[in-house]
Amino acid sequence: MSKELLFEIGTEEIPAAFIPKALSDMERIIAADFAENRIPHGDITTMGTPRRLFLSVADVAEKQDDQTSEKLGPAYSVAFDDEGVPTKAALGFCRGQGIDIADVTVIDTEKGRYIAARRHIPGTLTADFLRDYLPRFVASIPFKKSMRWRDFSFRFARPIHWVCALFGEDVIPFTIENVESGSVSYGHRFIDPAPFEITSCADYREKTAAHFVIADPDERIDMIRKQIRTVAEELGGTVLENSDLLDEVAHLVEYPSAVRGSFDRVFLELPKDVLITTMIHHQKYFPILDGNGNLMPSFITITNTPVRDTTVVSRGNEKVIRARLADARFFFEEDKKIPLEDHVESLKNVTFHSLLGTSYEKVMRFRELALFLASIITPDETDRVARAAILAKADLETQMVYEFTELQGIIGREYALIQGEDPVVAQAIYEHYLPTTAGGELPASDSGAIVGMADKMDTICGCFAVGLIPTGTADPYALRRQALGIINIVLDKVYTLDLDDVIDKSLAILAPKMKRTVDETKGDVIDFFSGRYRNQLIAQGVAYDVVDAVFARGVTDIVRVMRKVTAMNEFKYHPDYEPLAVAFKRVVNILKGFSGGHVDEGLFMEKEEKDLYHAYRGIEKTVETYTNDDRYEDALSTIATLRPTVDAFFDTVLVMTEDEKLRFNRLSLLEDVSSLFFNIADFSKIATA
Repeated sequence: MSKELLFEIGTEEIPAAFIPKALSDMERIIAADFAENRIPHGDITTMGTPRRLFLSVADVAEKQDDQTSEKLGPAYSVAFDDEGVPTKAALGFCRGQGIDIADVTVIDTEKGRYIAARRHIPGTLTADFLRDYLPRFVASIPFKKSMRWRDFSFRFARPIHWVCALFGEDVIPFTIENVESGSVSYGHRFIDPAPFEITSCADYREKTAAHFVIADPDERIDMIRKQIRTVAEELGGTVLENSDLLDEVAHLVEYPSAVRGSFDRVFLELPKDVLITTMIHHQKYFPILDGNGNLMPSFITITNTPVRDTTVVSRGNEKVIRARLADARFFFEEDKKIPLEDHVESLKNVTFHSLLGTSYEKVMRFRELALFLASIITPDETDRVARAAILAKADLETQMVYEFTELQGIIGREYALIQGEDPVVAQAIYEHYLPTTAGGELPASDSGAIVGMADKMDTICGCFAVGLIPTGTADPYALRRQALGIINIVLDKVYTLDLDDVIDKSLAILAPKMKRTVDETKGDVIDFFSGRYRNQLIAQGVAYDVVDAVFARGVTDIVRVMRKVTAMNEFKYHPDYEPLAVAFKRVVNILKGFSGGHVDEGLFMEKEEKDLYHAYRGIEKTVETYTNDDRYEDALSTIATLRPTVDAFFDTVLVMTEDEKLRFNRLSLLEDVSSLFFNIADFSKIATA
């Protein structure tokens, strides 16, 4: 028999950014806890609005699965004497387990025969489990920030007003501070706040909608998308697509309703990005584009209630955005009076970090590093890189960025273009901040990529050099994101770059600021990049052992590492992959502590060692050529031809013979063979059956 679990937490308005993660965490936590507590169940559904987090679990078993526990005791030879009489060790074990000596079980293990205590544990009723579990479940939902209210000790994203907890038709009774669980939910706070009983997930969807609450975020997103498209079409335009804004707005409301508004055409003289930033980031409005992709003097806002008289809502929003845009226009006109380069000097009065100096010092550092990178990557761009680096942070001292921080880089590009800077330099000022999010836009130009990498590397090396190292829970300077930014820029641009050299150069520039040794800092920075790169590859579906095998041979050439990982990941499907990995792992293990051998053909005693040597010599140059040309798939396929010869060698030849000369010669042969694949990966890291 099974029942449906319905669970809803009613709260004051939860921040929109908290809701998607909370719903995901709720599903993850309850699935793991039910599995741990042996409670079979069906599909899990989560829904949420700013005022409620809802979860249903279908087909939940009414009783936990029974469990058999087994506790291993002393060895049989210790538990019983030669005549089969139980010893003190056996009797003591039985007392500790609460069983009689007659109830012990004898089991065979890899280490021999042992006595054990087996106990059958019947499962408890799920309803009884839920009564104690659900309050703990609520407390376990993680939030970026949580709060207490009144004089209570319980913490949650926002104060809890009601809890609905049903298992089948029965309420699961418990209390969270002053809130008792029940079977009642509530409608929209302003339109229809009346309570209503719920009986199932389908019933919950129907009744919340009847009370002006669209509980499913996907439904709200779909409603908003359709509404804004309709309004935009009525205005003769299209909505500027922005999935992040759509998601955020959907989590700000319970019952979305679109209202259009407008602003004076004179504001269209402002840069497009200024208008978009003001509408999207500050006001959560949807901008509208005409048929040519230009902004129209109109916007769409989403309210939390159906609107009878849209003019009232429009007028209020138009008043707000008019003031915002008037400020932006004033700042824009004032900033244009001052050359962008003049703001660079002002950076001397801005502290980047107390241990790393001013923003001006930082600019000088990453400018030098950028010139170093340019000399390697694209020497023809050196002048543009130098100019972009100098101006990269100048807009931080403008009035526009002071008021609209989201415009850093964007407004710098606009001012640079207005003041006659090279368009490539202007674009690099914007692009050096990219990517701003995981998987976000990457720099299109080499100048932007180089200045961006230099800026990010200076921050990473600088923080590590003075001991500002990220922990498992804290990364206040976003070093992880910046490291991934460098990795993804290098991969996107396919730059031939040695991370080792770049870190050396950055630390040399940082020398006057360093609080730790160069070697210690460099080692930690390389490990940091390695960890970020490893996690990204595994998240992309690359097998962990393949990553570890390639990384064991070095990680500082990011592009080459990717090529090796790709080749190895594809080679896993080669029919000889598994046996070859086993054989090469054996080679690696045998060679531990051995190096510097020279093969003497005259010492070969067995046909199989001669065959292996000649097979190795036959492909040696080919594999070397493929490896040097980064043709790792071809190199691995060629190495795979050695498999029958390697197998025959190990089946017949005793490597660790007592004859010292023969042993040395055979180890030297295996060392030569291992060199074929060691430039690609360390096969000892490969997981084999």
